[in-house]
Amino acid sequence: MDGMKPRWLRVAVAPHAGSAVRAMEELLGSLGLHTVCQSARCPNLPTCWAEGTATFMLLGEVCTRACGFCAVRTGWPGGKVDPEEPARVAEAVRRLGLRYVVLTSVDRDDLKDGGAGQFAATIRTIRKEVPGVKVEALIPDFSGRREALREVVAAGPQVVGHNLETVRRLTPKVRDRRAGYDLSLSVLKTLKELAPGLITKSSLLLGLGEEPAEIQQAMQDLLAAEVDILVLGQYLRPTPAQVPVARYLSPEEFARWEEEARALGFKAVVAGPLVRTSFRAARVYEELK
Repeated sequence: MDGMKPRWLRVAVAPHAGSAVRAMEELLGSLGLHTVCQSARCPNLPTCWAEGTATFMLLGEVCTRACGFCAVRTGWPGGKVDPEEPARVAEAVRRLGLRYVVLTSVDRDDLKDGGAGQFAATIRTIRKEVPGVKVEALIPDFSGRREALREVVAAGPQVVGHNLETVRRLTPKVRDRRAGYDLSLSVLKTLKELAPGLITKSSLLLGLGEEPAEIQQAMQDLLAAEVDILVLGQYLRPTPAQVPVARYLSPEEFARWEEEARALGFKAVVAGPLVRTSFRAARVYEELK
């Protein structure tokens, strides 16, 4: 049903956004860095970049998985890891004057640790080079390896997120076969076991064909995994190669889901048609602290 998008999905771009986006592109290009904003074709790119914020994507632009909702390129990097990437990310953080940084990555099933070591190295380097900065790590599942999760947690991020993405019934259709509903829940549970005081986050994309009862069950499952922050956003088909949108939810529907999620007990909820996991992440963290 993609067709004409509803009016509420039109992104309002600030007058100075064009120059800010160009400046960000030049900085990222000069440092050889990638952002999920670009690779996943996020609708909030002009808004976030105009505010001087970005979500850095570690470990390249080639993902070893092929989820049905994602536009990131699929391939097999063959174990290649750039040892200088953590230092370049820290340099970007310093130049941008960021006080809150979001790190994410593609899935790297070609690596023994799934890329956990690169997350940990980047977090430690940022802390060393830019003291006082807060770091959020939005991680893949690392195939559920406890030691990989331990390595990320030990580096000391303030927030660790891992996305459930969709309801149980739609998971086989929407996500790569190596991902899984229960695997993601186990990752979130393990994070809390490793660091009970850690703030954890997860998100659901709505509009993929899920039923209200399935959304409610997914929220209950995330609460059972002790997730603190829930993010609810509208699925938007990045290109014709991805699964189609089943339905566009109105802003009023998102407001009702936000109210229900808060009533269920999540410590923070961010919901809206254009909301994504890292959207205004710093504000949510400050609200919790």
